[in-house]
Amino acid sequence: MQNLFSSTCAECSKIITQNYSTSFTMGIKVFDKKFQMPIYAIYGFVRFADEIVDTFHGQDKEELLREFKQETVKAIERHISLNPVLHAFQEVVHTYHIEWELIDSFLKSMEMDLYKTTYTGMLYNQYIYGSAEVVGLMCLRVFCEGDNELYNRLKEPARSLGAAFQKVNFLRDMKSDFEERGRVYFPGIDFAEFNATSKQLIEQNIKEDFGAALAGILQLPKGAQFGVYTAYKYYLNLFNKITNAPPQKVLQQRIRVPNHQKMVILLKSMLRYQLNVF
Repeated sequence: MQNLFSSTCAECSKIITQNYSTSFTMGIKVFDKKFQMPIYAIYGFVRFADEIVDTFHGQDKEELLREFKQETVKAIERHISLNPVLHAFQEVVHTYHIEWELIDSFLKSMEMDLYKTTYTGMLYNQYIYGSAEVVGLMCLRVFCEGDNELYNRLKEPARSLGAAFQKVNFLRDMKSDFEERGRVYFPGIDFAEFNATSKQLIEQNIKEDFGAALAGILQLPKGAQFGVYTAYKYYLNLFNKITNAPPQKVLQQRIRVPNHQKMVILLKSMLRYQLNVF
């Protein structure tokens, strides 16, 4: 019966991913089947933590996040949890030997969202590492399946990809982050004075992250490579739309990639992947 419990918990994380992110669901669906449920489990875990700090207004977010962290620790120590998201996640942690340092760094970045609204360079880098780069490293642990040499070789590109995704999210969500949560993540950026110069500086940094990430994607195991490449192409497309938009448009609306365009990206990525043209 425990196998039924575990598979049911994993399905819960899959549903969470499908409901919250069409882009990540699209990428996960083209992974080799053995990678799909573990990545759903990681997404479910990070999504629930992010929900606490971003959307549970009117609740004691600090207490909820503290309890979530405590329950995460218990789930990992006991190898079981009645919280389906935490149960699915702890199984992945143990199966793929995901270090506590990665999990702890992620939760610390979530804690920063409870009280930080502006970031210096050092805190910004710390936040990016904990909120995004470590998620890429958790997924890399799954893809490498215990091959530590491969993991160590691809760590830096995985971090760059996570950083690129997060920074694109920051640009896309500047309006809601500032108006709903009072946050401006980019160091030295005043929301009221955001202009073409500051936008271009941010974009140049993101371009460097994307460039560093692609070299790592090309070295991933075949069962993971196309899925990660698809997510990379989706975010690169979103980034290009933001790059082509004037600063005022970024401040006034959330720039999106429609679902039909995501399907086109998937098909084009599949063709490029099959032709080995990256």
